[in-house]
Order: sequence, then C-alpha cells, then structure tokens
Amino acid sequence: MKLKSLLSVTTPFMLAMCLNQGFSAIVYAHNGEDHGNTNTDIVQDAPDCQVLSADRLFDGDMLMENQAVLLNGNKVVSIGTASELSKLCGYRIELGDATILPGFIESHAHVAFQNVRKDKVLAHGITTVQDTGGALQVTEGGDGALRLLSTGPIIQAPGGYPLNIFGGGEGGYDQIGIPVSSVAQAEEVVANLVTGGATAIKIALESGGEPGAPWMLPHGDQPVPATPWNLLSQDIVNAIVTKAHTLEKRVIAHVGEDEGVTRALAAGVDEFAHMPCAAISDDLLHEAVQKGVTFVTTIDTLGSCVNADGMGIHSNTHTVAHAIEHNPDTGAQFIYGSEIGHDNVPWGINGEELHMMLHLTSGESVDFVDVLNVLKAATSEAGKRLDIPGLGTLSANAPADLIAVRGNPFQRFKLLEYPDLVISGGRTIINEFGYQSAVECLFAWAEINFPEYLAPAGAYTQVSNGFIQREYSSSQSFVHISNDKHRVYFTGADGVQHDLGDLSNWLATAGCH
Repeated sequence: MKLKSLLSVTTPFMLAMCLNQGFSAIVYAHNGEDHGNTNTDIVQDAPDCQVLSADRLFDGDMLMENQAVLLNGNKVVSIGTASELSKLCGYRIELGDATILPGFIESHAHVAFQNVRKDKVLAHGITTVQDTGGALQVTEGGDGALRLLSTGPIIQAPGGYPLNIFGGGEGGYDQIGIPVSSVAQAEEVVANLVTGGATAIKIALESGGEPGAPWMLPHGDQPVPATPWNLLSQDIVNAIVTKAHTLEKRVIAHVGEDEGVTRALAAGVDEFAHMPCAAISDDLLHEAVQKGVTFVTTIDTLGSCVNADGMGIHSNTHTVAHAIEHNPDTGAQFIYGSEIGHDNVPWGINGEELHMMLHLTSGESVDFVDVLNVLKAATSEAGKRLDIPGLGTLSANAPADLIAVRGNPFQRFKLLEYPDLVISGGRTIINEFGYQSAVECLFAWAEINFPEYLAPAGAYTQVSNGFIQREYSSSQSFVHISNDKHRVYFTGADGVQHDLGDLSNWLATAGCH
C-alpha cells in the first residue's frame, strides 16, 4: 500500500494500533524521554545526547555564526559545526534564525524571601540565581529546576537594616537578617552560615536616608525608621571578612553611603551587592576599583536613586566605569544583577538592566565589544564567582544550561526576556520553536510504524524556512510540517510531495501532545 493511502485512511484498527504504539515509539526515538510536554510542572529526564544548531551561538566568551553545541545528559560536550557534531549524536535540532546562549545568572535576588515562583524565573531565561538575603538553605536545582545559591540572612547591626525595614523580629537563620553585636558572635554566625550551605556571606552597611531608595519607602503599615541606622562596627566587619575568607567564601556588602563604603573597603569585602544608591565620593569609588571590588549593577530597580543635584546611582556607575577603563588590571568589574523579587523588574532576564549597563559603562561610544561585555557579565563572568566549573558558558563539561531566542539579541536585548528555548541541566523546560516538541514525538511514532518509507530512523530534525522536517537518506524521503499551515507533507523517492492533512489530527493519532 502506498504511504499516502496508508496514512490518509484511519480505520478503527489503525487508530487503536497508533494509540497503543505511541508510547513505545517515544521510548525508541528518545531513549526513554518524552519531550512532548514543555510545562515546567513536568520535567523529563535529559536525553542521552542532543545537538542544537542556530545561525548564531554565544558560548559566554564570543559570538559565532553557524555553530552547534553538543549536550550529553546534563553536561556540555563541545561546540562545532552541525555536520561535525551530528556524527557524534543523531538527535539534532536546527533552530534556524536564532541565537543560542548560556543560561543567564542573576547575581542579586530575593527569590525565597519574596516567594517568587522559581519555575517562572527559569522559564524567563535565568537558570542560576544567587539569593542574597533570606532564610538559609542548601544549594538546589540545576537539574530541570532553577539553580539557587543562598547566602542566607544578611548579617547586620542590632536595630539596623534590613530587619528594621522588612521585619522578622529578632532575626535568625530563617529570616532576612541576623544581628551580631560582637566579634565572637559574628565569627560564630559566619561559621554556622557556611556549615548550613551559604555560598557567600552578605553583610549590611546601610545607614539609610538615600533619596529614591526602595528601602526608604514604607513597608506594610510601619513608617520608615529615623536615620541614621545602626551599622556594624569596623572590628566586626573585619572579623566577618577574615572568617569568611578563611572558609573560602566571598563577602558581599550592601552599602548605601560613604560611611558604609569606607568600612567595607577597609575590611576587604569582595563584592558590592548594589551600585550604591547615594552619591559616593570619587576617591572611595576609585579605591574600590583599585582593590578589585565586583559591582553588581541593579541599576534598573534603583533608577530613582538621584539626589537634588542629579547625582546617585547613575553617576556612581559612570565613575566606576571610567576608573575600570583606566585600571583594567585590578580585577574590578561589573556583574549583571536585576534584584529579582522587586516588583518593578521582571522575574527573569531584564532587558532594561542590560541596556542601562551598556550605556552607563561603555564610555563615550558603544561598540560590539561593549555589547559582548554586558552579556558576559550575565553569563561567564558571573559564573566565575560561583565555584561551579564552566557555569555561564558552553565550554566542555559545563552544566547543560542554555537558552535560545529567535533573532539576534546582540542587536535587541529585549528578545532575551522571552526565550523560545530554555534548557536546565540538559532538560528542556521551554520550547517555543513551533510545534517542535510534539512533532519530535510524531516523527518517532511514524518511524516505528512506517520504517520502509522513513529510514533510517532517528534522523535529525531541521527547522528552516517555515518548516520542521526530517530527511531520510536510505528511503530518499522527507517529512515536512509547516509552521504556518500546521499541515504534514511527505515527499518520496520520486520527488512528489503529498499533503497528508492537518497536523493536529496526526498528533492525536500518534498520541503526541
């Protein structure tokens, strides 16, 4: 019987056969993995291997054209041409006019404290979060779920920030803040945080009073406390940094004004959790650059931090950028952070944060290298601080965390807020490239049921020119599915194309959803 007639007549017997064989077909083609469901509530195991290719690929270091990435389970294997990598893995997906990138890293978030849905953050392109202030918890995720690295509660002065604003009573390891009043107590808290899973230590050196700062607005029914707020003493800050460094942990400081910056620099902190909100003296900012401090940006959410003279977070960023430009060997750098948990920023990749980073840190003109540096700040450079080899890159043995978007995000950051593909630990979370997930299932089913027409089984999938298709070299045939008309076509060895009908009917017949 010809394939056209065989497929176009669905008898009750054939329908039963189709539905009964649908599951086994999925197992055959995907080594036991069902990729038909892109809902983050049900995450399938990572396939043994997969090759993804696109017109553009950013590996965390450089942008390349017409390259592919090979994933093996939950790790990246290598980057190369699609033809080269397809020799190592038969499961290939071509994304066409799209860009593949490492999953983004959010370096300042309050996911746990603000009860932000982790699946939503992941679905919007953030595969790793540094949660900087909240209940202490061990590292989780990275296997189809958001990877969350906790600092635990912020170490603060008694009566000071953040407990005086956000509540939490006397504080503790399950709150946003934990007060310390002596060197011995501070050292004990640092040790307990590290034992409990903290990946870094965060301290608060916030005296309050900055115009436009979100912590200077009422929270709940409590008025903002009178400023200045209590700060950790210099000897306690010194002790925290020394103890944390002994335990091989970074120290992150929330600093707001000159006094807090001064204490942080004197103690040798590694990172500023924000660009400071109040206008900071040029001398202190230059000193911070000379000491190699990392600056997490959060420019968008703190964009209202401007005093009557127009000085504040924007002027601070300009000054630091200028100092880094003239002192490139100090190690000081900007790292992307949007502060997920605030209501005025996306709970995912923030295109506006990237845009502001680009224009505030690039000097008088913007070129491609500046764009590259901004995206590195959200991927490879951010990953270097987090003690997970290869995190934020697509290098060999890196975690198989990646995203893809249609078009070119190097020309338009906004595309990154709505990724068309999200993979965490090799597991597909989001796939918006047409009907591709369900279509993969249909291809697998058809190869089992019609091997004489579709051989060899397991041909790679291509997405191009409005079609999802597979080419079968032995049978000299093609199966095409149109993205716009949602119809299935078959072209045999004779070169004649047959319209086999509506895609939705075949998905139902094959049991693919």
